[in-house]
Amino acid sequence: MDSNKAPNVTGVDSPGRRTVYSLCGMCAVRCPIQVEVEDGRVVWIQGNPHDKAMGTSLCAKGAAGLVFEYDDERPQYPLIRTGERGGGQWRRASWDEALDYIADKLKAIIKKHGGRAVCLSDRGGPFNDLTKAFVKALGSPNYFTHDCTCGRNAHHATQSLFGLGRTDLGMDIKNAKHIILYGRNIIESLQVKEAKDFIGALSKGAKCLYIDVRATLTASKATRFWMIRPNTEYALNLAFINVVLNEDLYDAEFVNKWVVGLDQLKAFVREYTPQWAEGVTGVPASEIKAAIREIAADAPAVIFHAGWMTARHHQSFYTSRTAHILNVLLGAIESPGGLIIGKGPGDYGLKGINKLVDRIPKVKEKRVDGVGWKFKHWDAGPGIMHLLFPAILSGDPYPMAAYFAYRHDPLSGFPDPEAVQEALNKLDLIVAIDVNYSETAWFADVILPESTYLERGNVIAEKKGPKPSLHLRDQCIAPRFDSRPAWWIFREILRRLGLGEYLDFESLEEIWRYQLEGTGVSLAELREKGVLSQVDKPVLRERLKDLKLKTPSGKIEFVSTMLSDAGLPSFAPFDEPPAKKPGTFNLVFGRVAFFAHAQSTNNPLLHELMSTNSLWINSKEAAKLGISDGDTVEVSSNGTKAKGPAKVTDFIHPEAVFMVHGFGRTVPLLTRAFGRGMADQRLMKGKLTDYDKAGGGNNMTETVVTVRKA
Repeated sequence: MDSNKAPNVTGVDSPGRRTVYSLCGMCAVRCPIQVEVEDGRVVWIQGNPHDKAMGTSLCAKGAAGLVFEYDDERPQYPLIRTGERGGGQWRRASWDEALDYIADKLKAIIKKHGGRAVCLSDRGGPFNDLTKAFVKALGSPNYFTHDCTCGRNAHHATQSLFGLGRTDLGMDIKNAKHIILYGRNIIESLQVKEAKDFIGALSKGAKCLYIDVRATLTASKATRFWMIRPNTEYALNLAFINVVLNEDLYDAEFVNKWVVGLDQLKAFVREYTPQWAEGVTGVPASEIKAAIREIAADAPAVIFHAGWMTARHHQSFYTSRTAHILNVLLGAIESPGGLIIGKGPGDYGLKGINKLVDRIPKVKEKRVDGVGWKFKHWDAGPGIMHLLFPAILSGDPYPMAAYFAYRHDPLSGFPDPEAVQEALNKLDLIVAIDVNYSETAWFADVILPESTYLERGNVIAEKKGPKPSLHLRDQCIAPRFDSRPAWWIFREILRRLGLGEYLDFESLEEIWRYQLEGTGVSLAELREKGVLSQVDKPVLRERLKDLKLKTPSGKIEFVSTMLSDAGLPSFAPFDEPPAKKPGTFNLVFGRVAFFAHAQSTNNPLLHELMSTNSLWINSKEAAKLGISDGDTVEVSSNGTKAKGPAKVTDFIHPEAVFMVHGFGRTVPLLTRAFGRGMADQRLMKGKLTDYDKAGGGNNMTETVVTVRKA
């Protein structure tokens, strides 16, 4: 195939009106969508009506996908850096030239250091069979995702109890009677299906306890809202467990059947009373007792959300772990309105899709971040990426020389981007494959423009759930610029390295047919609806007979083998956050419903809704500092400073300040977002390798900032 000709999915150039079922790409949720195309141009996007839970609903980000497609402020052709890294000096290159440049660099690196010296990171999710296959084909174990800044603590906490991953336990929110959320801002940091299920449950009488340092839109929907002291949710959970056990509110039949370590838990929580928790969290003991009694009365149709973005503080792992312990104590496992163990095709006697990674020999090299050999209690699949950077700097356990950033922006997503740059600058090659000019792409050696989600197809995604399902991102239109889909880019690089047999497909349809072979599902029927459930009805396992858990004991391990083997406690003593000096606060960050972090801030429509961010600060604390609403304030930490407007409000805890993440962009080609707002990650100086030793996630909200009127 001509490397300078864009590959298109069959039928994409058809004239007239067409309906295409695909998946959104405006955030990492990837909701099913229906796209209307007229004479090669997208004219309408809505939710996919074939997905009953989704319906035609779409969030503001998804609706803004149309204007993103027809905005020109994105990479349009391959670029090769000509000046210093980050200096913004580039030259246009053909695809052949750019790919040859990358391949020549990789050949030299692999000859000198071996394939293990190459790493790649992406945002994880349903399409990573492709990126994992690319890294594996190079002979490297070093595939990473962003998850150490997101859900790793919750994932590892789930594994320590059930032997299952975070996403293996689905939440039956629509049938729940009580939902407990710890900073999980389900209305603003939203997945459309989940948000609809949440509102639907509330409309049927479900209650919600929302716990956060500030009043979000989700707090406005809650039955109870507790403005808790920063980083103290673990203390609250210990008090909840204390009451559940002391008052025999737990499901004794379920617990006696499945739990290992109940007696040890009882002994551990004896001192963690609601009265003690009141002094730590600020939540009255009477409220703690009243709430947990109400929740227990609604069991087992209750959900203690173990967290989505839980890279917060050094006890986040135990916060997530105790949330799940509460789910177990109340019998909310494999029960309607509680947590449902995800089923794959094999659980229904069906064949799953064929994986690209299975075509490639196993890599025997150990991971550079130590996960799986040095840190045996962590999942080696996506690793812990913040440990990559010190390994690059030290060359221990071996040298790293090349990095691919695929749709991932660590300079926006990780704390202390200057420390990230210092490490990346030691590499011989940095390649960014993206649809945006990310901060990381601007620091790379080569930018390869990926076609947008409307201009490309992806490998088929297979998702577990109560019912396993297949999801297709289909190409809707031809690329507007000189861009390419990821499968083609990775194939072309492997071919130039003499490794083409591992991804030797001539078209995306050929990959799809390989994936579907033997499943009984045809490509035609999948494309007809975009989403296909592989069974008609979900089946719950017999919860008192066989849950098919994957712990060493086969049971739910309150006392965890995984943690004991790593020398870590199953029940960690609570560490009270240190007192802060006047004028200093814990820095907390988050989202609004119409932004997906840094990738949204330059969108023409979304930028109109919010052109900059502000610093939420408690009214009484602001008065002490002489700060009024709208004043410009200076926020500083460890020598790093930022300025922006103050939002003075009663609806944030006095010990915390908050800003929306994704601002402070430094790429001048992003004319709307350039230089606008404050970047929270730059204020997290020294936090890159400050992490939860049990869970692996970064301790982001332990960043302490000083605030003064500018």
